[in-house]
Amino acid sequence: MESRGEEIHVEKTEARAGATPNVVRYVLLISLVLAIAAMSAIWIFGAVQAPDDTGGPADTRQAVERGDVDPQAQPGVQSPEPAQNQGASQN
Repeated sequence: MESRGEEIHVEKTEARAGATPNVVRYVLLISLVLAIAAMSAIWIFGAVQAPDDTGGPADTRQAVERGDVDPQAQPGVQSPEPAQNQGASQN
């Protein structure tokens, strides 16, 4: 501590009353890596354990086969009947 007239000058460490070892940054970095690893493990384990015939198009196909929904009302589902007169519109 140093006095210059009425001003008092104090070193950073003395003003803080302690040292700054920068441990917090390592704790945050390790926590972030562990959180990402845990979330990835949960996601991957769930994907591996899920049955192949569930999700997305498989669920839509099963619903159509059961008659729960109209296949023409489902986006992306093709009609089982071929389109008529496709060649005539190209002339």
